[in-house]
Amino acid sequence: MKIALGKKGDYSVRAVLDLAIHYGMGRRKAQEIATTMRIPRKSLARVLADLVHSGLITATAGPDGGYELLRPPSQIHLLDVVEAAEGGIEMNNCILRGIPCGIQGTCPVHEPWSEAQAAMLRRLRKTTFAEIVRQLALGQLDPADHVAELCPR
Repeated sequence: MKIALGKKGDYSVRAVLDLAIHYGMGRRKAQEIATTMRIPRKSLARVLADLVHSGLITATAGPDGGYELLRPPSQIHLLDVVEAAEGGIEMNNCILRGIPCGIQGTCPVHEPWSEAQAAMLRRLRKTTFAEIVRQLALGQLDPADHVAELCPR
């Protein structure tokens, strides 16, 4: 079984992480985000537009323009960004039958599967970008040098 973000979710988390690391230091240019977080520029333009549309970041045009978070990193959770990029996280198909759960009753795997899903959502909802930035600082990691370790593909 593989539970992973799609490219859009991956790039969205990376972009918000970059903005969280630089929070309070002024706007970030798309090129800076793309280079630091190793996101293809073409993909980043769409990701940033979606994050603006979702109300997580703001965009300012012009020579002094760029992108910045609309809220402090302590108020933005991993789940906010993942849902903005990927939509709601729901694993509601029966893993034994391949049909929506509950159509023919629940299978013996339903309860542990539902509990695992709930635990993952709780963790994503609990984790803020401020916490992630703190973890990076404690590990003295430079995202520009360690993006492969942060976000392996």
